[in-house]
Amino acid sequence: MWKLSGKSVYRGIAAGPAAVLKKQDQQVQRRKTEDADAEIARLKDAAAATKQQLQELYEKAVTEVGEANAMIFEAHQMILEDEDFLEAMYHMIRTERVNAEYAAAAAGDNFAKMFAEMDSDYMKARAADMRDITNRLIQNLSGQGQDGFFAEQPSVIIADDLSPSETVQMDKSRILAFVTVHGSTNSHTAILARQMNIPALVGVPLDLDKIENGVTVVVDGMRGEVIFEPSQAALQEAERRMAQERERAALLQELKGKENRTRSGRTVNVYANIGGVGDVGYALENDAGGIGLFRSEFLYIGRNDFPGEEEQFQTYMHVLRMMGEKKVIIRTLDIGADKQADYLGLGREENPALGYRAIRICLKQPEIFRTQLRALLRAAVYGNLSIMYPMIISVGEMQQIAAIVRQVQEELEAEQIPYKVPEQGIMIETPAAVMISDELAELTDFFSIGTNDLTQYTLAIDRQNARLDDFYDPHHPAVLKMIRMTVESAHRHGKWAGICGELGADLELTEEFIKMGVDELSVSPAMVLELRRRIREIE
Repeated sequence: MWKLSGKSVYRGIAAGPAAVLKKQDQQVQRRKTEDADAEIARLKDAAAATKQQLQELYEKAVTEVGEANAMIFEAHQMILEDEDFLEAMYHMIRTERVNAEYAAAAAGDNFAKMFAEMDSDYMKARAADMRDITNRLIQNLSGQGQDGFFAEQPSVIIADDLSPSETVQMDKSRILAFVTVHGSTNSHTAILARQMNIPALVGVPLDLDKIENGVTVVVDGMRGEVIFEPSQAALQEAERRMAQERERAALLQELKGKENRTRSGRTVNVYANIGGVGDVGYALENDAGGIGLFRSEFLYIGRNDFPGEEEQFQTYMHVLRMMGEKKVIIRTLDIGADKQADYLGLGREENPALGYRAIRICLKQPEIFRTQLRALLRAAVYGNLSIMYPMIISVGEMQQIAAIVRQVQEELEAEQIPYKVPEQGIMIETPAAVMISDELAELTDFFSIGTNDLTQYTLAIDRQNARLDDFYDPHHPAVLKMIRMTVESAHRHGKWAGICGELGADLELTEEFIKMGVDELSVSPAMVLELRRRIREIE
């Protein structure tokens, strides 16, 4: 028996035979070519085939992991249309007279290195996406196609790393867990593993050559460790804990239809955070009371231009109709920092988390904001909509927003287009917003506390910087005091206050949040029933 540690991606536990995935290094030969136009034509054909494969992967991923997580494959398609990437390959073929495979490999390697050298851990993780796209392009150029990885029986997949496409292509019924040498908890593969509820560890210092297929493995995502050839006692312990997990999951299913009520009679709304229409099914399946955060920025990412008013209206209306009478809180465009759209021309910033993002973009480029508000006000006719504005730091911003909303109302009235002005709230994400929350409460209908950014700004710690993990403390007394202050300000003015950041799903804090008077907690769909269970246990 031998044990190794890694970073946990999903806190589950699994045991079974190992299936070692060893990738064959693609040896791309540099060849001289006399016909550069023919090579460029080959490259264009391979790019078209690659885009088609990525579209098929997107459609498969939508059904398995939801629309928000499937967007990575649309983003991959966009990279294949990126002018800088394409021109880098074309230029090399024309000037150096090399074959298309070599040009693709060289350009892909350069772009991957560029991502890997960026300061943000999120952007560093995009290097793996770049390599995934390049490998697929080269395989299509060389006529190899895409090799799938299929285990003959349910297995623990052991690999150096896994690309998003490899993860989605695998037969989910035959995957017990993932263990990889490389990769990060921010990678898209990690996100997919979490959404698929598959125990996974990354950053495990393995030598794949020393692991035999079929050897018994225990993957413990709760303790962040993997055990090879476990002793009989260790295996029995793992099986006991797996049985507990199955029992817990069955008990959670029995909570569907039950109230989120403490033993003393206090009721808390439990809503779901989603990133697209495809995720509504997960929210309903897990019996969420509503949508506490619809991330509208996913309409803007992975494309060449802004989504139009009609496209947005149809999307919002569809979500509202699916949710029926349940509340749907749609956050206006929150882009910038680690969420980029090239056509916005945001440019590179020294400190993007403190930069041109969210409501600041909307107020500086009001034509974008007006389009979204028109779509939202029109959609409000079809359900229980609330609008939420992100990154508010001043009363002046709220006054500007109110003026733009009035302009939109006047436009829609003049055009005789049906609309409704719904409930409007703001995200409390900065210490500034907390300190003036009494004034802001007079200008809004509700507060939703974004604890991820609030923690980052309160502690002056970049939450994307892995070197600061030891200092990052979301339970810090200052953070909890800010949450309490926000809730008290809202209640003084007769407004409700919720939490839509990751702390909302922190079961260690649920009781404290209820004591603070938090009215609503919005979490990932998979956490809705777990949170309901915790609330019902509280005295």
